[in-house]
Amino acid sequence: MTDTIFALSSGSPPAAIGVLRVSGPQAGEAIAALAGSVPPARRASYRKLRDGEGAILDHALVLWFPGPNTATGEDLAEFHLHGGRAVVTAVESALSQMAKLRRATPGEFTRRAFANGRIDLAEAEGLADLLSAETELQRRSALAMADGAFSRQVETWRDRVLAASAAVEAILDFGDEDDVADLPGDFLAGLDRFHVELTEWLKRPRAERLKDGFRVVLAGPPNAGKSTLFNALVEDEAAITAPLAGTTRDVLTRAVAIGGVPFVFADTAGLRDQTGDEIEAIGIARARAALDGADLVLWLGPEGEGPTGAWEIAAQCDRSDIADKYAPRHRVSAVTGSGLDEIRRDLIETARRRMPRPGDAALNRRQHLLVSEAALAIAAAGQESDPLLVAEALRLARVAFDGLIGRTTTEDMLDALFGRFCIGK
Repeated sequence: MTDTIFALSSGSPPAAIGVLRVSGPQAGEAIAALAGSVPPARRASYRKLRDGEGAILDHALVLWFPGPNTATGEDLAEFHLHGGRAVVTAVESALSQMAKLRRATPGEFTRRAFANGRIDLAEAEGLADLLSAETELQRRSALAMADGAFSRQVETWRDRVLAASAAVEAILDFGDEDDVADLPGDFLAGLDRFHVELTEWLKRPRAERLKDGFRVVLAGPPNAGKSTLFNALVEDEAAITAPLAGTTRDVLTRAVAIGGVPFVFADTAGLRDQTGDEIEAIGIARARAALDGADLVLWLGPEGEGPTGAWEIAAQCDRSDIADKYAPRHRVSAVTGSGLDEIRRDLIETARRRMPRPGDAALNRRQHLLVSEAALAIAAAGQESDPLLVAEALRLARVAFDGLIGRTTTEDMLDALFGRFCIGK
């Protein structure tokens, strides 16, 4: 990383302000070339920016951050410009003409921060999630990761593994001396407590549920009111409604946020055993498959005939010609609006209980796998009697923890992660 990169880090122009970031060994030279001199460190200075021929580009605020104590760990400069498209383009053009300066690739600023030890891998993943957060729950969980809450927990786990490894290594190296002939009396009990703690982390709701949304499937026979209720819940006429049986022939999904909680609602084809329509039959098969992937099913069919754990919903409660249910969880009418507020509140409360708690760090698929590997290694260490095998199991646990925060990783994985970022991040 001997070259210097630059990119617009604020929103796309036109805007009130456009912030151009420059990171790398030539950042100070870039300031001097455009602003005439390097201003005092970490103080906003008003300057006239000029191109190589002396023509004024803009009147801007310039900030200089000498490394390594910067966001990227390198010399860093910021130009706070007027946010017009022509102004930003002109300053970018002037920067691109300087030696060893080039435009940044997506996520390159953050990747340099990781490479220079300013953030670890778990924090980088949290930052990526924070940038893509669309609901309050997503924001708070991602912020916990980006702020290093999980990284600090991993460091604590790693220190415990290192302490246990030191005790085992003492046996291997000095086993013939009386004072280190045996492991400490609470060694195995400590490993057991450690394994229980990791297992509890693995039971936590996963980050994917925050990203993908709490999946609610509406199911029941034809003409049960599924599509009408679906439209009411997503507040859009997304599904076609008609009194004709078999109107819905596929699984229609819609992602919405209700009360700051991400949901994915799915309207399905009416379930029935016999149909003379081949396309409707395919829709019914897809509806049954959707039930298997649901976090919650709203059952609008005959009472007691829905999947295990489904909510009994008495839909169309405004109609006298519809048989009522004896003990439904909710009675609703999407036409009159009766019961809709109550079912929404119930959905929000249920989803929140099954999702990561606000502010808690939630494990993604990669992190869950590594914590699982560490838990298995700790369990194996507690079951072995040979100190060599115990030491090897503890080493595997340490490798898993190192992978969580990026001390051991692969370029392909890093490319995939930082490719999620925008160019100016």
